[in-house]
Amino acid sequence: MNEINRRAMIAASASALLLPDMLFAQTGGDAFSWDRLVAQAQRLARAPFKETPPHPGAAKVDYDALHQARFRDARTLWGDLPGDTGVRFFPLSVNAAQPVSIAIVEKGRATPLRYDPTMFETPAGNAVAALGPDAGFAGFRIMNAARDGDWLSFLGASYFRAPSPQKQFGLSARAIAINTSLAGKEEFPRFTHFWLERTGNSSVTIYALLDGASIAGAFRFVSSLGPQGVQQDVTAALFPRRAIPELGLMPMTSMFWYDQANRVQGTDWRPEIHDSDMLSIASADGSAHARPIVNPSAPHFSAFKEVSPKGFGLLQRDRDFDHYQDDGVFYDRRPSLWSTPTRPLGAGAVRLYAFPTDSEYTDNVAAYWTPDAAPRAGARIDLAYRLDWSAARTPASTGPASTGIAIVENVWRGRGDGDADRLVIDFAGVAAGSKPDIWADVAGGTLIKKAGYPVLGREGLFRTVLDIQRAQGKSADIRLQLRAGDRALSEYVHYPLGV
Repeated sequence: MNEINRRAMIAASASALLLPDMLFAQTGGDAFSWDRLVAQAQRLARAPFKETPPHPGAAKVDYDALHQARFRDARTLWGDLPGDTGVRFFPLSVNAAQPVSIAIVEKGRATPLRYDPTMFETPAGNAVAALGPDAGFAGFRIMNAARDGDWLSFLGASYFRAPSPQKQFGLSARAIAINTSLAGKEEFPRFTHFWLERTGNSSVTIYALLDGASIAGAFRFVSSLGPQGVQQDVTAALFPRRAIPELGLMPMTSMFWYDQANRVQGTDWRPEIHDSDMLSIASADGSAHARPIVNPSAPHFSAFKEVSPKGFGLLQRDRDFDHYQDDGVFYDRRPSLWSTPTRPLGAGAVRLYAFPTDSEYTDNVAAYWTPDAAPRAGARIDLAYRLDWSAARTPASTGPASTGIAIVENVWRGRGDGDADRLVIDFAGVAAGSKPDIWADVAGGTLIKKAGYPVLGREGLFRTVLDIQRAQGKSADIRLQLRAGDRALSEYVHYPLGV
């Protein structure tokens, strides 16, 4: 993850109305099906990996060239049909230099599309126009009915993303993550071929072939736009070429610079800057876990052991504009992303990896599922899950909202008594008049004192205050939960102090 700046790549290309025009490369089309695609991926995994070379002209397509190129509205695929499934295509650029193949599926037949530079309206001398008629595509995006924005895009490696219902983009998903937390060893398999099938006024099914040094695979994304956001039902068949030390499934990638608990890290005038502020996990036993995200001083990862969890996600829980004061990119409107397995995952762990950042332009956070069973060459891994891109502070179907427990509302840090650290966590949704027990545990330090009380004038808000003594220069892991006897009243909070 630390080898690619996904945010710079997308910011550069999504800021322009891109793309060339596509023409059918042939009129008939070949038979196409999911089973055929899976078989193709399996055959690919048995052959030596061959990297797709970058297009020689892509290095000249910088941010300015992309910004100047405007996609011609009339060239929008399915643009003459009603609904939100019009498709436009990204040209190659310095940050997306390897071409992908794209085909259209109708009635079980796949017809390839051919890149055409006249799809773009460009000024004289623009590098997009100079790419040539055989350059190929970098990716694509699904447009809304007004054609003034998109609700889904695939661009670069195996990255894809959707906005919140407020039409604001933020974090991204990936098809797969390989060796993300292993220094210098991360791989970025990429989608090399796409097949697009229009399935409704606001829905499209995307098929994709994945290829990389360690793995090949087939993916199917049944994607739809609804009032609560974008939903995708994902099916995948993966075929490792070799043993993979860390295989990350259902990965998502985000950015966290600082928030109210880490204000000293912020050199910007805005009070908070982050795309996501919480990792949320719904365990099979019904418990809910909350891991506030921090910007660490060195690369850091946490692992949460689970057996077939109900789901996990990176959330933008803080949705108060006043906490960000950003009237340009609106961090309060960034989407939350929740992954719900629809096929049992078995034993493994949800991992959260982060590395330091001092800007908002580098994605420094990743969350993914790692199975206990190490993938081996020649095996097949089948995966099925649902992705919900929403404005939810917590997922309604499988997360804390479904169990009625209190959720983390705010986190602050400061100096406690003496040289102790003070950690303040507010929980929202605590029943009026209740007196919850405060269960707390500290690994790598000593709990000096704890306290809790309802916040006056704030219905349902309960504040906990912990003073923790850490060894000088050492970090501590804090666990906290509100309980009534043995019954959980809140999320089970995991907080790393001093990382």
